[in-house]
Amino acid sequence: MTRVKKGVHALKRRRSILKQTKGFRHGRSTKERQAKEAILHAGTYSFAHRKDKKSHNRKLWNIKINAGAREAIGMSYSKLIGALKKKNIGLDRKILSDFAENHPETFARITQNLKQETIS
Repeated sequence: MTRVKKGVHALKRRRSILKQTKGFRHGRSTKERQAKEAILHAGTYSFAHRKDKKSHNRKLWNIKINAGAREAIGMSYSKLIGALKKKNIGLDRKILSDFAENHPETFARITQNLKQETIS
């Protein structure tokens, strides 16, 4: 059987691992074993935090909508969402929070109709 030298592939694998850990601190960016462990941990954290990011963003949207609603019409978040559902206004929380933060006049126009409905 012929002799196989695997130096080229080992070097390629080592370079690939160290390239992925570029910017990590201490031995995690220079030592092969520590770099390999760092990549494994980084992968698990990034997977978990991709899931967490969605709930975190939703919480931020709710806070922005609440602040905008209290400022514009003096209504709490839960009452605003309830009124939106009753009126069949299909704006999601992401859009509403964007209006509340960046376009307060548009948000006020949307919510003025709701305030009139809840008063009468």
